[in-house]
Parts: sequence; structure tokens; C-alpha cells
Amino acid sequence: MYNTSLNQKLERVGLSPKEALIYGYLLEKGGAYPSKIAEDVKLNRSTVYAVLLDLNVKGLVNEIEKKNKLFYTVERPDRLVRHAKSRITMANDQYERTEQLLPDLDGIYNMVANKARVRYFEGIDGALTILEDQISIDKPYEMLAISNANYLETFLPKEFFEKYRRTKERKGITTRGIVPDTAENRTFNSRVYAGFKKKVIPLIRHVSADQFPYKGEITIYGDNKVSIVNMTAENVTGLIIEDPLIHNMMRMIFELAWKSSKE
Repeated sequence: MYNTSLNQKLERVGLSPKEALIYGYLLEKGGAYPSKIAEDVKLNRSTVYAVLLDLNVKGLVNEIEKKNKLFYTVERPDRLVRHAKSRITMANDQYERTEQLLPDLDGIYNMVANKARVRYFEGIDGALTILEDQISIDKPYEMLAISNANYLETFLPKEFFEKYRRTKERKGITTRGIVPDTAENRTFNSRVYAGFKKKVIPLIRHVSADQFPYKGEITIYGDNKVSIVNMTAENVTGLIIEDPLIHNMMRMIFELAWKSSKE
């Protein structure tokens, strides 16, 4: 009744599935009344009328009156090329207008007071994006982390972890961390930061590994950011929260935990 392969190709050039179905049908039949189209392609009449209207507006089908009823035929196939070119022109115009509008949108976006910005990430690449954001700040600051240091070491690709540490050293980012008390975590600094400047070697305190067996990391960094990363291999997810109030509250929680942990 109609060519499925042709319909798929028509979809790939920009027609919706229903548009492709009806356009392909009319192309093969030469023309038809809406009632006949609906019967053959198994769509209700209201849907067929709506699709025909869209195709007519796009210049792909022609509407004529025949025997006091509307009859539809396809225009020459080169109209598809013209339609595709018009979509390119429209997309370029929308792109230029969006670029022109962007400063105004940014101004409105940044004017909203006390608005937390939350970004969600998935997978290893998402976690690496979060860690890259931690070292993207171009001024020295103190990073605070509640982390499983050894888990972080084994979780990150070796080359990335090396770049991460060296960037912290170059930018003067210092670190305090609270980690579970395990043999691996107790030797973390001596293994991982050997040869680094003393001021960038993390200050680490420990909490009971039995009571706090976490496999993730909460990092307070920059002036107003907090990141949370779940480092379990089967479900790597993370967040970046950008909000001064949440940032300061998390700093206070960290300081409480710091005072309660073992040097």
C-alpha cells in the first residue's frame, strides 16, 4: 500500500512520521481525498486533515477542490529541497537572534536573588567534569572535603588525577579532608603527594571507618560551590550546587566534623 523504506527516508530529511506517511502515500497514489487517505494509512480523519494542512503550509502538497470536496496532490519533489533550505535559513536566523538575546537573558538570570544553581551529572565523565570545576577557579582558596581518599585515588584515571593534583599545586589550592580511618587512607599523603609543595599537601583527619563507611565525596570549594559525588562504580552520579548560603552552611558542618575527628 505504501513504501516503508521511502517513509523512513522522508523522516530522515525532516518530515514527522505522520507527514512522511501521508506524503509518501500521495506521492505513490498521485493524489487522494482525505477520507481515502485516512482509510488507507489507518489514521483518523482529524489527524489526516491536520497533517495535510502542515504539508500544505510547507509547500509540499497542493490542495484543490474536486467534486465539491478537497483533493490533495504532492507538489514537485524538488520542493523538499526548498523546504530543507528554508529550515536552514530559519535555524541560522534563530541562532543569530539567540546570540543577540543572550546578554539580556543572562542579565535577568543573574538578577534573581538567592537562586541556587544545581547541575546534575552521570557517569565517569560527569564526575570528572565536577572535579575539573573544582580546579577551574583562578585564585588560591581552601578546599574542604569529606571523602574516602583511597577510593578517590582508585576511582580516577591516573593521568587525570595527576593533572588534578598539579593544577591544585600551581594555583595554590590548599585542602583539608576528613576521611575514614583505614590503612590505605593513613598512607594516602605519603603515596600520592610525594614531591609536592608542603603547603598543598592535604591536612587530613580521620573518623571511624566502621561508623562512616562512605564511598563518595562532598567538597566545599571556591566562594559559593558544593559538589557531591557518588563514586560507586555501578551508579556514578554527582551534583554541583552553586549557592552562598548552602556553601557557608556546609563549611560550618565541616568545621564541626573537623573538631570532632582525629588528627
